[in-house]
Amino acid sequence: MSINIEKLRQEFPILQQVVNNRPLVYLDNAATTQKPKVVMERLLRYYETENSNIHRGAHFLSSQATEAYEQARKTIQRFINARHHYEVIFTRGTTEAINLVASSFCKKFIKQGDEILISAMEHHANIVPWQMACEDYGAVLKVIPMNEAGELDMNAFQQLLGKKTRLVAVTHISNALGTINPVKEIIDIAHARDIPVLVDGAQATPHMAIDVQAMDCDFYCFSGHKMYGPMGVGVLYGKEKWLNEMPPYQGGGEMISEVRFDKTTYNELPFKFEAGTPNVADVLGMEAAMNFISSLGHEAIAIHENSLLQYATDRLQELEKIRFVGTAKQKTGVLSFLFTDIHPYDTGTILDKLGIAVRTGHHCAQPVMDFFDIPGTVRASLALYNTREEIDILMAGLQKVREMLA
Repeated sequence: MSINIEKLRQEFPILQQVVNNRPLVYLDNAATTQKPKVVMERLLRYYETENSNIHRGAHFLSSQATEAYEQARKTIQRFINARHHYEVIFTRGTTEAINLVASSFCKKFIKQGDEILISAMEHHANIVPWQMACEDYGAVLKVIPMNEAGELDMNAFQQLLGKKTRLVAVTHISNALGTINPVKEIIDIAHARDIPVLVDGAQATPHMAIDVQAMDCDFYCFSGHKMYGPMGVGVLYGKEKWLNEMPPYQGGGEMISEVRFDKTTYNELPFKFEAGTPNVADVLGMEAAMNFISSLGHEAIAIHENSLLQYATDRLQELEKIRFVGTAKQKTGVLSFLFTDIHPYDTGTILDKLGIAVRTGHHCAQPVMDFFDIPGTVRASLALYNTREEIDILMAGLQKVREMLA
């Protein structure tokens, strides 16, 4: 099934607007995606007809909202092919999901001298929580190196795994490079040594089908806003065996079974990790976004985005003094580049004046920029609603940048 892009774009009202007297060309999708009407309508419908706190109420609205909320959990279970619906934990996003594991898993399983293994291309959200955990428990953080193409050194990875390795945490797709990592291979190698693996899936869920059972990851984290859903909501998938053994991340309402001043007992999964009033509306909006993606089909989305990536790569190679950062053989829709004689921020500022939204800087991946010895990049990141015409506009904008600044 192919995607009718012009019809599809009508579902995203924000794409119709004008910026700096130019039609908006939105190429900052790795930072956040725009939202289709069905997502916004779902949020509105909840607040207009269902708004209530859930699980505790005996009245109609509470029952209705609870049913919708728990149905969303089952939709997400199917979307990622989790074995059980209670392996789906709602969080504020990928960052909180990683912090939850870094706090709870490490509290239970990490001790002095243990090792945690991450990669050289991680987002700060998959670096800093592990650094904090290592500081707390006296553990050691080790890093899988990468090559100049932005691909992980798998031989080095195997050599880094040792008797003291307690966890591997790696990104599925690099937000700064677009590299698709061989996460299944990483998981299989780690599991052969009984080492669990956490996968940061924030950049993967908009672009490919996710099957956590086939992947066999122990934890998988992602955010709603990266996949056409609301901000401030996300998911931690965890295998039941780990979630049962890990202590709660936060205390409060909902995560308890009984509270006495001398002793509190904790609730069953998934509620054990969902303290406080939940973000019901945005969970339902995230469900609507997943249904939207499913209606288009992951295969059709991948075909469109891969074609667009190839076209954009070919066009930008026509430019003088351009350096691509991240040239892995397996990539998704991220073009990270800079002119060798122009600062990335200056490039981005001029593109903005032309109505073109890209991101400049280190993209919350400073170690990546340090590795390539650059101040940052210009990042044009693609989504299912982008077009070849928009790539041509980007190309014309970059030519304008060279005329003005080179």
